[in-house]
Amino acid sequence: MPINKIVATKRGKSAIAAAVLAAVLAGGGSYFKEPERPAAVILATDTLIKPWEGLVLKSHWDPFAKIYDICHGETQIDGKPVPPGLTKTPAECDAILEARVKRDYYEPLAKQIKGFTRFPVGVQAAMISGAYNFGVSGMVNSTAARLAVPGRYREACEAQTAWNKAGGHIVQGLVKRREMGDAQRAGEAEICVSGLSS
Repeated sequence: MPINKIVATKRGKSAIAAAVLAAVLAGGGSYFKEPERPAAVILATDTLIKPWEGLVLKSHWDPFAKIYDICHGETQIDGKPVPPGLTKTPAECDAILEARVKRDYYEPLAKQIKGFTRFPVGVQAAMISGAYNFGVSGMVNSTAARLAVPGRYREACEAQTAWNKAGGHIVQGLVKRREMGDAQRAGEAEICVSGLSS
């Protein structure tokens, strides 16, 4: 269960509304057509992933992973390992991330979790962000996913907060990311519950 109280916020509701509008505009103005840029992907990418992952425009060596990365933690570009000295613009990094989030997280979750695309957009975005951080398999097999399928969304939002440990110990940065965020960044549970009706 969450460590802190999970509540809907004005910034969470605003982020959801902005992502839905962006998706509708990207889909030619039709709310009923599946847009090229799904609202959940836009919300997860812009509100939950980018702020927590950061941005690096020139490839740098990660001594822990022993590999170069760039942008928002990309280790491969066009199927090849990131080389030393590679540079990207912020727009290029954003496009790479959004394409990868849709292809590697949104689409697999949509295929593997029953009814995923009918979940509230905030629930979808929180699950995409969680999967980005701890893996698609982890999300598909999680208590959060099991609770969301029958529509127990609030409980699903709270269940996802359990992914707050590294090395068996609770990490405050992960508590913030999974729960209510901080002054600059929204948390997954915050976004998750901000789109639910009271």
